[in-house]
Amino acid sequence: MKAIIKDYWSPYVAGVGIGLTLLGAFYVLGTGLGASGALTQFTAAGAHALAPGWTEANHYLRNYAGGDKNPFKDWMVFQFAGVFAGGMLGALTAGRLKPQVEKGPQASGRTRLLLAFAGGTITGVAARLARGCTSGQALSGGAQLALGSWAFMLAVFAGGYMMAYFVRRQWQ
Repeated sequence: MKAIIKDYWSPYVAGVGIGLTLLGAFYVLGTGLGASGALTQFTAAGAHALAPGWTEANHYLRNYAGGDKNPFKDWMVFQFAGVFAGGMLGALTAGRLKPQVEKGPQASGRTRLLLAFAGGTITGVAARLARGCTSGQALSGGAQLALGSWAFMLAVFAGGYMMAYFVRRQWQ
């Protein structure tokens, strides 16, 4: 039996939902939204489970794990879980919850996965070097009308638009 595919969620409804979530985060937590910190928490927990002495001696990771610190008791971990659950709920309600690789007709599934992994890796490393991710910068900084956040996001969109020329064949 073939699944019934529904339309995607309205971007306006999703935007209002993200805005209300951001407002709630500011009100309840006193902080905005971001995503890159959760990976640091998971890395610290994994490293501490495998090599607790090394993790506690590591200048960076000891801030997240060791002693009485529990890296899973951080708001970003709960946010990460909420984003995952929300994505699953969104896919389920749109009738799109199935394993698949979204790709253009010119790209193989393997090529698409390799490009996605490479892009995700570059973005993740850059987010840690910058001490924050684009979602935190755009949503939280933009909501506070921070000029640097707006300039950064204009640069991100311009860079994405220019890069699209080089990867367009993957989607045509």
